[in-house]
Amino acid sequence: MKRPGWWPIRRGAPAFDAACWQAVRQGLPLLADLDDSDAARLGERAWQQLHRWQWAASEEVEYDLAAQLAIAAQACLLTLAWSDDDASAAFANVHDIVLVADAFHRRVEELDDFGVMHEYEDERAGETSWRGPVVLASPEVGASGDYSGYNVIIHEFAHKLDLGNSHDVDGFPPLAAASEVTAQEWHRIFTAVWDDLQAHLARGEETPIDDYAATHPGECFAVCCELFFTAPDQLIEVYPALYDLLKRYFGQDAMTRFTRPPPSA
Repeated sequence: MKRPGWWPIRRGAPAFDAACWQAVRQGLPLLADLDDSDAARLGERAWQQLHRWQWAASEEVEYDLAAQLAIAAQACLLTLAWSDDDASAAFANVHDIVLVADAFHRRVEELDDFGVMHEYEDERAGETSWRGPVVLASPEVGASGDYSGYNVIIHEFAHKLDLGNSHDVDGFPPLAAASEVTAQEWHRIFTAVWDDLQAHLARGEETPIDDYAATHPGECFAVCCELFFTAPDQLIEVYPALYDLLKRYFGQDAMTRFTRPPPSA
């Protein structure tokens, strides 16, 4: 990656650009299907957030204010129903957004259940860590925003939610009191989903959702967040209890605004 070009921190957001927001919203089905009240709330919140973050990009990546707003809006969709204070606190560990030209590789070391260390190259469309930047591959950002079941922005910002109470992702984010979701319920339902995914793999069967969810509890949470917002019909069909859990956690029912274009002939 070429040396990033950094933009300075902007200490206060300029006046909300309603025309820019309208263009962003209409360009992404995930946002276009919001009702006007939710869209107005999301636009204002995303506008404030994008001006709190530092933005950087490799030299090959071209982006503008609309691209920043589209990323911030998809991130803030996760916390749309939360209070301003809770939403701000949820992303208190987000400081930098880095856009790179393509998917990238990381060497990963993992210790298995038998104490054997495995090393492998992992291709990634995005990554983040406790206080690290949110790194996003530009082509994958461009592929996000519809109802395909895939959204790298939601995935990485779900990790940031997960990191709200620990230094490593574990699939167990802080639970807001307003969500009425208990820790015991969260653990029980996600454990059942995890066990089902592992059972499918053990039998050599295709998993009901993306098998990347079966690689780590933190990835299970992030993948399920992607599905909740971008393919809720799939999630509710295979794991209805999990869909209901996430509905209460996020304070949103994604199925009420879900549309999927008819298949082409």
